[in-house]
Amino acid sequence: MTGRSSDRETIETEIDRIRSLSLDDLRTLWRTTFRSSPPTGFTKDLVARFICWHIQEEAFRGLDPQAAKVLDETAKVLDGFVRGKKVPHRRLKAGTVLVREYQGERHTVTVVPGGYVWRESTYLSLSTIARAITGTAWNGPRFFGLRNRRDQSEVPTDRPVADRDQPVRRNPSRSSGKAQP
Repeated sequence: MTGRSSDRETIETEIDRIRSLSLDDLRTLWRTTFRSSPPTGFTKDLVARFICWHIQEEAFRGLDPQAAKVLDETAKVLDGFVRGKKVPHRRLKAGTVLVREYQGERHTVTVVPGGYVWRESTYLSLSTIARAITGTAWNGPRFFGLRNRRDQSEVPTDRPVADRDQPVRRNPSRSSGKAQP
């Protein structure tokens, strides 16, 4: 379809017609269009919306490949979330700055490749930083406002849990600039 106004008007007229159909008529149209029965839990509105979407997809040639790829990737993440009760990881990009005020003092943490910088020391865990700030055990992402009790995601780390408690110090004698335990 070329996108001429008359074509758009035809599609809009068909959509209006579909929205005026009864649920039984919509189910019949679904069977004709998709060669299967509509899901039993679909309401009249959902059946009509899906059929109207299909008409528009056919007329305007569907999604562009990039949009389809984004939707496929999102569906894979959500499928794993629903079935395996996994939570998608929240990834913070290097350079992100986290700010938290605690007992009147402002604490700034910068995300770097391989950890977090706080007070000129590099740590592998936000929880370690939160513990150093408060003096008690805290969930680091929660302390810095990255999640709540229901959202259990955290930035993943490749290091074992026991190694996360120690700050990672930069070795001035090395020229690579990589953090050293």
